[in-house]
Order: sequence, then C-alpha cells, then structure tokens
Amino acid sequence: MVAVSAEARILETSLVLPPPPTPFGAYVEAVQVGSLLLLSGMLPVVGHAPQYIGRIGSELSVAEGYDAARTACLSGLAAARAHLGSLDRIRTIAKLGVYIAAPDDFREHPKVADGASEMLLSVFGQSRLPPRIVLGVSSIPLGMPLEVELVLDINP
Repeated sequence: MVAVSAEARILETSLVLPPPPTPFGAYVEAVQVGSLLLLSGMLPVVGHAPQYIGRIGSELSVAEGYDAARTACLSGLAAARAHLGSLDRIRTIAKLGVYIAAPDDFREHPKVADGASEMLLSVFGQSRLPPRIVLGVSSIPLGMPLEVELVLDINP
C-alpha cells in the first residue's frame, strides 16, 4: 500500500490552508529543535483576523467551537508549511493540545477538539493521528474561544 502524501490529501479533500499566521506579540510561530517542530499556540484566525470571539458554551455553540478548532489547526499547518516548505516533511504529529475557553459547567470539550483531530485525520490519515490533551480554561488571548498546540516530528 502506497502512502498518500499530506500535500496530495489537501488537494484531494479541497482543504485550503490560510496564509501563515503572524504573531500577535513578541514571539515566533515555529521553532525547530532537532527533529521536532514546535508551533506557537494557534488561534482561529485568518490573515490576522479573528474568526470567532467568545467562550464556547456561552457566546458560541459547540459547532462553532468545532469549526474554530479546525480553523486554528489549519493555521498550524500553514505555519508548518511556511517553515518546512512542504507538509510532506512531517513524519508524525507528536502532540495535539486544544485549550478551550468555556464556562465551568461546560462538558463538550471532546466534541470541540474533534474539529482539530478530524482535520488532521483527513490530511495525515489514521496512522499519524496524534495523542491529544483537551483542557477547559477561563480565557484565551484576545477573547478567542480556543488555542491549538501542535508538536510535529519532521524528516530532515
């Protein structure tokens, strides 16, 4: 069985990566340490413009949270492609973290985080689906509903 490249899967699934994100402060979007590419926390933005503002479970629905997670994860892939030149250099996704701004009684964190996980599944396939952590928090920078963390294991 021949593995399909990540770049080919993006074309097959008609996914459109946004422009690579630019920092909102004094940091960089990606740093390579050995074979790991560590990405800054990715927010649901396109072209430096927030796509969602508010907390999931109060101002935003679970469906909007799912889409926000997908959008933030696509920004992560855009940052990775900008740094690496091609997503085909990604050997595996070592970690996915999804941090969700939600009220104390919110219980649908996994459904929201699936927006990021399922997008990664469509690009990289089941064999490279990452472990993940999903946490509820009281707030995210700039009033956004969530932040996605990616750690990627890459080929030289």
